[in-house]
Order: sequence, then C-alpha cells, then structure tokens
Amino acid sequence: MRNVEQMKKDRAAKIKRMREITDAAGVRDDRRMTEAEGAEWQTLNGEVDQLQAEIENEERLQQLEMHGTPPPVTPSLVGNGRPVDRETARERMLRFGQFLQVVASMCAPAGASVRARVTDEMRAATGLSEGVPADGGFLVQTAHATELLRMAMDASTLARRCRNIPVGATANGLTINGIDETSRATGSRWGGVRGYWLAEADEKTASKPKFRKMELKLKKLAALCYATDELLDDAAALGAVISEAFPEEFAWLIDDAIIRGNGAGQPLGILNSPSLVTVAKEAGQTADTIVYENIVKMWSRMIARSRRNATWYINQDIEPQLFTMALVVGVGGVPVYLPANGAAGAPYGTLMGRPVEPIEQADTLGDLGDIMLLDLSQYMTIDKGGVERAESIHVRFVYDETVFRFVTRVDGQPMWSSTLTPANSTNTLSPFVTLAARA
Repeated sequence: MRNVEQMKKDRAAKIKRMREITDAAGVRDDRRMTEAEGAEWQTLNGEVDQLQAEIENEERLQQLEMHGTPPPVTPSLVGNGRPVDRETARERMLRFGQFLQVVASMCAPAGASVRARVTDEMRAATGLSEGVPADGGFLVQTAHATELLRMAMDASTLARRCRNIPVGATANGLTINGIDETSRATGSRWGGVRGYWLAEADEKTASKPKFRKMELKLKKLAALCYATDELLDDAAALGAVISEAFPEEFAWLIDDAIIRGNGAGQPLGILNSPSLVTVAKEAGQTADTIVYENIVKMWSRMIARSRRNATWYINQDIEPQLFTMALVVGVGGVPVYLPANGAAGAPYGTLMGRPVEPIEQADTLGDLGDIMLLDLSQYMTIDKGGVERAESIHVRFVYDETVFRFVTRVDGQPMWSSTLTPANSTNTLSPFVTLAARA
C-alpha cells in the first residue's frame, strides 16, 4: 500500500518551491522568471501533476478495497516514473462524454439537485467548490482541462517541438533576458565582448555583453461547440467530438500562428520575424519551381549550430518538384532527392540529411513559405497550462442545442531578434530560412 500522506507531503514541498520561484521572480526582485527558473518551475509542475494522479489512484484503490470491490485497472509506472494509461480510446471518450453530460445537466433549469450533489462532492473531495454562473456556465475539472491542452500539443506538428515554458497562476506573461547579438564581427560578439592579444605590461581594454528583453504576453484562443440534445444522449459520441475535434483545431491554429502569426493578438510567426533569412530565387528561374541551387543556398544560410535540429517543412504541392529535382551536369543531370531506382522502394525523406515534413500551414508552390528550413528549438512558446471550458444551454435553447466553450491562452515568438552576420561574410545566418517567392 502506497504511503498517501508521504506523497501529499512531497506534493506540498514541490508546490512550496514553485511558489518560491514565482515570488522571487515577480515580487522580491520585480522581474519575470529566468529561463532556468522557468525550466525548474515546469519540471516541478509535471512532478506535482504526477503525484496528484498517484494520490488519487491510491485513495481510489483504498476506498474500493475498504468496500470489498475489485479495483479497476489503473495506470502502471514505467522506468521513468510516468504513468502508462491502459484505458482504450473509447473508454476515455466515454468517461469524458459522461462528464460533459453531467455538466450539461447541472446547467439545465431542472438541474438544481444535480448541482447541489456535485458541488457537495467537489467540496468533500478537495475542500473547494466552483459556483455556477447565472448564464449556465460551468468550469470543468482541471484534469480534463490539462488533458485537452496536452492532446492539442500532441496533435501539433510544430508547437510540440518549440521550447515551451508554462506561466504561473499569478502571471500573465513572461520576460526573459537574452544576449543582443546581431554580428559575429570582432567587437560585436555577445553584443560587445572583445578580447585582445597583449604584449607584456600592455593596458587592457574593458568590454561587456549587451542584453535585450524578450517579452511574451498570453493571447486568447477560443472555440465554441454546439451539441444537439441527441448528441448529448450519447456519451461516447460527445466525448469523441469534443476530445478530438477541438484539440486538433487548436493545434492547427497554434501551428499556423508559429508560421505566419502577426504578433497582434496572436503569436509572432516566423515568416513575419526579423530573424527570418529569405533566400533569393535563381536568376531566370521559372515561376513555381524549386531547383537544386535553392536547396543548397538555403542550407548554407542555416546557422551551423542549428543544423542538427533543423527540419524541412514543405507544402505537399512541391513534392513533384523534389522528386524530379536534378543537378545539371553538362547537357544532362543526376537526381538529387530521389536516387536512381529509388521509386521502386521507399522514397527518401531527407534533404541534406535532415527530415522533410509536409505541413498544411506551408504556402503553395511558388509562394513565400512553400519550403522552410527551421530549427524550432529556437522558437519559444508560453501557455497557462490548460484549456478553460464552460457550458450554456441558453445560447441555442430554441434549437435544442447546448454550447460548450473552450478557451486557452498561449503566446510565442522566435528567440532571435534579428539575423546574424558572420565574422567573415555578409551572408546573414539564422535558425529560420525560407525561399523567396517565384511568381
């Protein structure tokens, strides 16, 4: 039998440390979290969530054992201590759908008794309760809110590869100090640090790094779902619609903002960032084409330390160009993406040794952003840690429809404020490279 009290003490200690980090950053020092503090806070947050799940599992088991009821199959732990969910997808949908049915019944005119019972259960279980707003809104459980955001991140192609820092309950954004470096020329490295070769007894000259502030403020992303009374009667179908459709929609929109967000009420996208390197098309290049020279020049503008993390993101419209792309040799040529007889097996999925991944958010062939070479570890995102959801029967009452509202808050921007000029070249470098339009 697990020691629940010890787990609760461990959880309390971790929450106390999270509070110390938040207070140190936001109160005593009048600043935001540093990157190291944010990383520690995020780690502690994950450990608290895991402990909470383990406590709930153990208390549930003890309750069932006390009443002589066989315990259900519960998550087991793998080597890294993270739970393995053994529920089937249908069971998860049913459980979530049943919860939404209860939410809907609580907000119905005849749901006073249900509201009272559930509120009493919430108070008994946690010592806390949430009021039900007069308009029928009802905040759902934290576990479901966190799960929805996790599903959105899992469904994404880009957001899950970015550097993410969660924002604490008392904060609305994040400010991080970074090095203001735009050139690697002597005297500009680290924004102004310079070393000297000196003879004996020569005077030393002082220099110092230059810093900049990177600020992210949470932006709201919302969606509404109308569920008919018939759909509400089917818990599995309701759970499937809510738990699949809306995380996918949030994931798509967040990924799209990472690529082309304008920074006004949404994240700042890579294509609108001053840190983007845009490689010019070849002289005389035909419209709506990609040639091998484009690929070589894009690769040469990816900063060297980001190459091992970079991925090619493309619109599927350009795949015919890649499969037929060749290096001209004299009056002939050789394939550079798909080798001879390659179509008989599995086509290659890399360029310059890096993966090629089609995404819907890339532009069509010939437009800016149809092919991008990106190191997304150099893009930072923040989030509030979950999706807030509420429900109302009143908006579409005469149509026999219930409205579920979903709101999450995120932000993001490249960690680079500009491109970087190398020490011995005028060709700027960046972890974000794209090809100019070829209209």
